[in-house]
Amino acid sequence: MKKAIVYINQFFAGIGGEDKADYKPEIRNELVGPATAFNSMLDAEVTHTIICGDNYIGSNPEEATEEILGFLEELDFDLFVAGPAFQAGRYGVACGRICKAVKEKFGAKVITSMHPENPGVEMYRKDMAIFKGGKSAREMKVDVKAISNYANKYLNGEELGSAAEEGYFSQGIRNQYFNSAMKPAAQRGVEMLIKKLNGEEFVTELPIPVKDVVEPAEPIKDLKHAKIALMTTGGIVPVDNPDRIQSASATRWGKYDVTGMDRLKSGEFKTIHAGFDPAAANADPNVIMPIDVLRDMEGNVYGELHKYFYSTVGTGTTQAEAERMSSEILKELQEANVDGVIMTSTWGTCTRCGAAMVNVIEKAGIPIVQMCNLVPVAQSVGVNKIVPTISIPYPLGDPATGKDVQWNLRHHRVEVALNALTEKIEEPKVYTV
Repeated sequence: MKKAIVYINQFFAGIGGEDKADYKPEIRNELVGPATAFNSMLDAEVTHTIICGDNYIGSNPEEATEEILGFLEELDFDLFVAGPAFQAGRYGVACGRICKAVKEKFGAKVITSMHPENPGVEMYRKDMAIFKGGKSAREMKVDVKAISNYANKYLNGEELGSAAEEGYFSQGIRNQYFNSAMKPAAQRGVEMLIKKLNGEEFVTELPIPVKDVVEPAEPIKDLKHAKIALMTTGGIVPVDNPDRIQSASATRWGKYDVTGMDRLKSGEFKTIHAGFDPAAANADPNVIMPIDVLRDMEGNVYGELHKYFYSTVGTGTTQAEAERMSSEILKELQEANVDGVIMTSTWGTCTRCGAAMVNVIEKAGIPIVQMCNLVPVAQSVGVNKIVPTISIPYPLGDPATGKDVQWNLRHHRVEVALNALTEKIEEPKVYTV
């Protein structure tokens, strides 16, 4: 009988939520979580379940991947399935990363599933079949069934249909085939042209993907006299959340006056961002919104800090909403004559949301840099300047370290971001920290 292996995160393994997101890779020769459903639907035996925490692989991608590949060295398997990942950005990126690595090393068939808004789709759709999945775990049965139907065709040697026919995202692969019943290409082309000229609907046979390329804005020429603004998709707001920004799938943003503040204080500000442990950010909001170090550098490294910072929640937020909100914030930045912007982001869809917002600001000619942990997500959206941070729940200060250590780390990385705003680049750049 054919054999399969399933990859899942700590949540679907029943180990825990955000409190266990740093769970290290583990392999079990038993069915865990979704592996049970796959075992019942696949024409193969699921022999092992691989588990890894979303934060662990997000913060240690190379180490986690190598460890997981090591688990598979002595195993015999015909199929590797990851997820389903739904709209969970970190999980989707992890599923895509592991599937790609398994495919490249072992030549195995790999399959996963994600919601269209999952950033893992754009990052990995060219590398594997990623099925169009549901938004949440409520769609688990449907998503597992879709993957299994396709996988069974493969396992049984049946002919596989196109991406559109099977239900996964297009990989941009074009296969040549001949159909005697089909009209000649010239006739089909003329018929499409006539429909186009008449304003009628038609489906092209040669779709051309459109990539949104943003030209880098002109850099700040005089940082010592520049006005800098802060934005975040990490959900930092006053404790009463006056703008009622949603904790996920946000459609609202807020601006908050920091005039006279040397830092954001715990008990006055907090994060409302769902999906990660808020303890570190609530204890010190500056680990997401680094007002403290920016105040320290104000008038020395750069000119002045804009009186407001701008905040929303990125988790689950669509790119369309992100762009709309950023367009609204852009008007305020322009009216205030802001010279440059720093955006901070936390987890997967949060980074994708932040990246979409960054591109709106940059298109308008204002230089901007994104500080984030999931660098590949920002790259996939086309961010030009990226400064890596240290973790998803606390981008700029690990609470396991001393206050001085956190301060020095935050000070250094924010200064790198400020200097990045002054550099002229010809192509996207990830800065060394």
